Amino acid sequence: MQLPTSANKKALVIGASSGIGLETARLLVQRGYRVAITGRRADRLEALQTEDPEHYIVCPFDLTDPEAEAHLEAAVQRLGSVQVIVLCSGTGDFNPDLDYRIEAQTNRLNIDAFTRTADWSYRTLKAQGGGHFVAITSVMGLRGSGAAPAYAASKAYQINYLQGLQQRAAHETVPLYITDIRPGSVQTDMMKGKGHFWITSPQEAARYILHAIERRKTVQYVSPRWRVIGLLLQHLPGWLHRKM
Repeated sequence: MQLPTSANKKALVIGASSGIGLETARLLVQRGYRVAITGRRADRLEALQTEDPEHYIVCPFDLTDPEAEAHLEAAVQRLGSVQVIVLCSGTGDFNPDLDYRIEAQTNRLNIDAFTRTADWSYRTLKAQGGGHFVAITSVMGLRGSGAAPAYAASKAYQINYLQGLQQRAAHETVPLYITDIRPGSVQTDMMKGKGHFWITSPQEAARYILHAIERRKTVQYVSPRWRVIGLLLQHLPGWLHRKM
């Protein structure tokens, strides 16, 4: 299935109230898409909608809500169909005291809600005859992190889950494209601590995401120079990683 080139292009951006999700929604609208935007903060979604009321559909809800699939279905029904689904929702924090509440909150969104949303997106696009599912993971998912154990582990889960979906998609009779977006440092509310480098703006990150969609890439580092860090992390000896 060729992604449509007419005014009928439609996308669903999950987690569009700020950061990468907000800028991705903006860029999709600039490229001619009609976009359903979701997130917990209805006021921020409504503020985005005022920029172009004709092309945004506001669908506020919490992705960890047990009824999240019903909200996702309703968003697609309001669009009429969907060719691109971008999952930007995620959370994580430093956890020096190994406070289980932080780990549980991270896992609830980054693992439980992620899995439910990824499966729903795959089934929905397959039923429609094809499409493109894009999800934001992280370079941190390539190795464990003593500072943020659940965040790094949950991102590793997401990377592997997307690889599984890519494998499944290769055997489908309809064209399904799965893209893993792996940011390094992006200037968003989630970027904490010091010592960051190669920092990317949310606007630039959105451009890389659109590039990955248009090229149907399986993996897109944001920015591409982070691929070098990714390779280093994957091949770093265990003894050296533990000393970091």
